[in-house]
Amino acid sequence: MAGILIRLRLLLTRRTLSNGMQGFSFVMGVLVGTVFAIITAALIGFAVRDGDVANGITVAATIFGVWTLGWLCGPVLIGSSDETIQPEHLRLLPLSSRQLAGGLLAAAFAGPAPVINLIAFAGLVALAAQLGWAATLVAVVGTVLQLVFVVLLSRVVLAWVGAAMRSRRGKDIGVLLAGLLGVAYYPMSWLMSHVSALRDLPDWAAAALRWIPSGWAPVAVEGAAQGNWLLALVPLVGLVVVSLGLWQAWAVLLARRLAAPMNSVAGSTGGGLLGRVRQRGPVGAVLIKELRTWSRDSRRRAALLPVLVVGIMMPVFPAFQGSGTGAVPFAGVTAVSFAALAGANLYGYDGTAIWQTLVTPGAARADVRGRLLALLIVLGLPTVLLALILPGALGRWSLYPWVLSLYGAALGVGVGAAVLISVLAPYPIPPRTGNPFSGSGNPGCAKVLLQFTVLFGQLAAVLPVLLVLLIGHFTELTAIEWLAVPVGVGTGIAAAMVAARLAEKRLTTQGPELLAAVRPK
Repeated sequence: MAGILIRLRLLLTRRTLSNGMQGFSFVMGVLVGTVFAIITAALIGFAVRDGDVANGITVAATIFGVWTLGWLCGPVLIGSSDETIQPEHLRLLPLSSRQLAGGLLAAAFAGPAPVINLIAFAGLVALAAQLGWAATLVAVVGTVLQLVFVVLLSRVVLAWVGAAMRSRRGKDIGVLLAGLLGVAYYPMSWLMSHVSALRDLPDWAAAALRWIPSGWAPVAVEGAAQGNWLLALVPLVGLVVVSLGLWQAWAVLLARRLAAPMNSVAGSTGGGLLGRVRQRGPVGAVLIKELRTWSRDSRRRAALLPVLVVGIMMPVFPAFQGSGTGAVPFAGVTAVSFAALAGANLYGYDGTAIWQTLVTPGAARADVRGRLLALLIVLGLPTVLLALILPGALGRWSLYPWVLSLYGAALGVGVGAAVLISVLAPYPIPPRTGNPFSGSGNPGCAKVLLQFTVLFGQLAAVLPVLLVLLIGHFTELTAIEWLAVPVGVGTGIAAAMVAARLAEKRLTTQGPELLAAVRPK
């Protein structure tokens, strides 16, 4: 069974490589990942300096931890996990959940991500080669076991969060867990940018990094180098036991997933607050439909919530590092800027259902404007409170014109850019499955490029607002700073209206091409 799934995975990967832009972005993602893996391997391989093995092992354990966090927060941040082979497609085969988990695990190792990770972890073998043959042998075994551990951990955690986000009852815990995984990006980036400082860590911090599972393979190498075979074997046995436990947990989650309906939309078909809202005209109907979809579709929640949390934490995290609270009042601005990334493929979520809009005369205008208004509400409600409250709560009253003007521009431009990108560069999304994080049919590289397009559009649009703010700041005229608020709001409104007009024209004239683009391949 495992061999069949591996061949199927390789066949699907070969098909991806021959699929034009999708193949190009796949190759680019692999190349970028390989470069980072080689750099990581070099950092680990040359971690021992002046014979200080202990500090070298601490650096290796820390970098292993960073890559483990990457396996957890990466799929959450980009809203996509690697499920080239969908478990739902194997639902009717006479396989137990354990057999299916074993086969899918074997197929997972046939993809590029584990190979890239193996290159990074191979730096431990280079480090161990400097410590003797025994340490090298332990490093080879530890590297393989560590790779199995991180792949299984990623599968289990994402399956657990995904299962929570598929139901109303588990929605809150799913929101929290997805947000925490997204925030894990910050300690990961901080650790990678402070590798040299890891040699001066306090003893308790170094011990913590060594004794969590991500540091067990380096600890085993240290034990072998010291001739302490108990210290060398116990971490390896621990990795085997933990991996077996994760495999069993994944099998249980797979069984529950396959027993559930293939539908990630939670909630009833009517009622609630939106059910009591009067739908005035086609735009209102689309608006209500989109708001309901954003509240029920776990795939959209999985795409929105992590980037929203990351945007909020971006100015907050430096404050925890002792950099002051100067940027915290701008949390609403960064939050809405990042949250707009989640709306850059609105028509991809609908898939071929867009044909109903294309064959209805005059429906394109209402569809585009309804989606834009819904996105304004979805992104605006949680972030406008941050923009209104944080400057006053922190006693930074003078920053209100800065925050409000930049927020108005970022919200309007972000929403407009998201709707426009949705019709200019849509990509297909697989049918709903039990894992909301598998909701991306496009390799991460192309998706990240689209997200950067939205961010750069926002950055370019706020330049006039920044100019007015800077003039008011250097002339010490508060009135000019407050003049930036209507400028920012006007910029946002104008950008949203222009984007809506362009998106409407594109949908009207290139509708068949868009339908072909979002059709699952």
